[in-house]
Amino acid sequence: MMKGKLTFYCRMLHVSRQAFYKYLQRKDRPWKYQKLADAMRDILKEDECNDTYGRSRMRDALLQKKPKDVDIPSERTVYRVMEEIGISHRPKRKPNGITKADKAARKSDDLLKRDFRSTEPLTKCVTDITEIKASDGKLYVSAMFDCFDLAVLGLAMATNMKAPLCAP
Repeated sequence: MMKGKLTFYCRMLHVSRQAFYKYLQRKDRPWKYQKLADAMRDILKEDECNDTYGRSRMRDALLQKKPKDVDIPSERTVYRVMEEIGISHRPKRKPNGITKADKAARKSDDLLKRDFRSTEPLTKCVTDITEIKASDGKLYVSAMFDCFDLAVLGLAMATNMKAPLCAP
């Protein structure tokens, strides 16, 4: 290749001639993170649930497995290598809570004062609502617990989250 043509192509690609020659020197060199990338792929193949591994869980798995001839790098390097080989985990959904505070509503009194211990049965009872997503909608399950021995006093289910669901 003539020097004049090389200068023209480098200018067109916004690359210096020096960078082009450096590229020619190292283009056949193997990637320095190839063994690390192979170890990451092996971890993903071990179990089908491992595809949810992010950078911190992947680094922890590498530290636990200790693959041969692989130096475990920082979490940031693990992230970059995962991005490079296309195994970075993207959460499928953003959790959205069901509690929407009404700013104008009257605040309830904290009758238990965050003390959930009880010395006698049925003196302090609490309830909790759990939202379960089903194929045909949402199901809300409310359980009432006794603070004395954490026994379940009752369960209620409904397709809405209205006050009667929690009432005894």
